[in-house]
Amino acid sequence: MGPLAGTKVLEIAGIGPAPCAGMMLADMGADVILVERKIPNPNAAKTGSAAAADNGVKHAFFNRGKKSIALNLKEPESIDVLLKLVADVDIFLEGFRPGVMERLGLGPDVCLAANPALVYGRMTGWGQTGPLAHAAGHDPNYIGLSGALWYGGGVDNPPRAPLTVVGDLGGGTMMLLFGVQSALIHAQRTGQGQVVDSAITDGSAYISSLLKMMHNTGEIKDQLGQGWADFGSPWHDTYTCADGGFVTVCALEPQFYRELIERLELQDNPVFAKQWDKSQWPEGKAQLQALFKTKTREQWCDLLEGTDACFAPVLNMTEAAQHPHNVARGTYLDIDGIVQPAPAPKFSVSEPQAGVPPSPGAHGKEILQSLGLSGSEIDQLLN
Repeated sequence: MGPLAGTKVLEIAGIGPAPCAGMMLADMGADVILVERKIPNPNAAKTGSAAAADNGVKHAFFNRGKKSIALNLKEPESIDVLLKLVADVDIFLEGFRPGVMERLGLGPDVCLAANPALVYGRMTGWGQTGPLAHAAGHDPNYIGLSGALWYGGGVDNPPRAPLTVVGDLGGGTMMLLFGVQSALIHAQRTGQGQVVDSAITDGSAYISSLLKMMHNTGEIKDQLGQGWADFGSPWHDTYTCADGGFVTVCALEPQFYRELIERLELQDNPVFAKQWDKSQWPEGKAQLQALFKTKTREQWCDLLEGTDACFAPVLNMTEAAQHPHNVARGTYLDIDGIVQPAPAPKFSVSEPQAGVPPSPGAHGKEILQSLGLSGSEIDQLLN
């Protein structure tokens, strides 16, 4: 069983990082009840979990392992049901703009009154407070504001990062999980619940701590391309190969730098004699750009992969699921023909388990029966 077996979670369905947090809790053994809309939101972006659901339930793996109930949250009877569920769970998750849950009658004050030990997890881009709290935004906007996006750029290219990774799931999902599980421990010790205000701007700044440390010590500057970490050096960059594929190198430590240079047969080249001679970095980068274009990505993998040269190919999603290292570790799963990331990390005792996504409302009757409602009440709510 997963390490969170016995933990009860109530998630209000949405898009973005909050559903992923619910998935990860379910993967770890928590009992997650997903409250879905009876009528789809016409303004919801057809992306991520929403787009997946449109292509069939099995594609919506952000909902795997959850139990689903479909309710109309504009009906007082549905709010009463929600508050009964709230009274019996440990964690509540919602990812709406500030004020939405309050207008529905499910704000923190109401829910904590129903369950004083409740951990009320709130996921937003800008946070519950601040001058931008009510503005619309998406992943690149949030990480742009926090500073986390800046060092994704260099002298010749504007800052960019893979969509959703740094902001939505890094600063969002992971920080929300860290927050609600920290608050859960506090609640279990003291009986006191609380609100966890998880903003992607805060979280992406928090997980940029190593970059901020390097900035504070002068390793990287506010001007891009002046340090090794923002692609100023030849030994930390992504290079194009002869076949159009890409490889990465990041040989930071001196012994790993020597390994890279020797395997590239550049040990007698004066440009690479001193790793930290910044005057040679532009020429060194130009030479490596030309060198990596002389072989295919596979040929470079044959030479460098698995060595201490700090090297890896840049794989697309299909290739990543097929790479021998990821296969050996079970990094990806195939559930009903849908390839998806497996639960992580690995445990020595506990056994996380990826379930299957439910159809919307599939467990409605079961959930309502658990609340002790009468048959007629259940029929009214389900219909």
